[in-house]
Amino acid sequence: MHLLLLADTHLPKRAKDLPAQVWDEVATADVVVHAGDWVDVGTLDTLSAKSVRLIGVYGNNDGPELRKRLPEVARATLDGVRLAVVHETGDAKGRAARCDAQYPGVDVLVFGHSHIPWDTVTPGGLRLLNPGSPTDRRRQPFCTYQTAEIRDGQLTAVELHELPRRG
Repeated sequence: MHLLLLADTHLPKRAKDLPAQVWDEVATADVVVHAGDWVDVGTLDTLSAKSVRLIGVYGNNDGPELRKRLPEVARATLDGVRLAVVHETGDAKGRAARCDAQYPGVDVLVFGHSHIPWDTVTPGGLRLLNPGSPTDRRRQPFCTYQTAEIRDGQLTAVELHELPRRG
């Protein structure tokens, strides 16, 4: 199972559309995961229409219409991997312990908010993934997203993709 992990798309404020490379990934993904800050309902509609399966949550920049359609926390079991998605996990300091306590029984937590890519494993064995942002690099050198595979009940091949700088 091929996963595409996104967060913090901020359309159309940070970009007019997702980069073509991201849309190419959507076309090949079995599951697209979006960890919030869509900003635009049209992005949710388009991503939903183009995805085989979409798992998403709302973020702090998402208004009432998105909050009506998306949960604050989403959970799914994908080929035996217990996944949770949330926008914010708080400060990096103490994140591992906080997430272990807040997400028992979860194998992988995908989050956003910081626009900073993240891939660690907590002392409790929870994999923490933040794909960064494909449209707003903030203080990062590149805009980013992640892909991953699930094989035999295990998350494998997690890869951070750096997007070319625009204009």
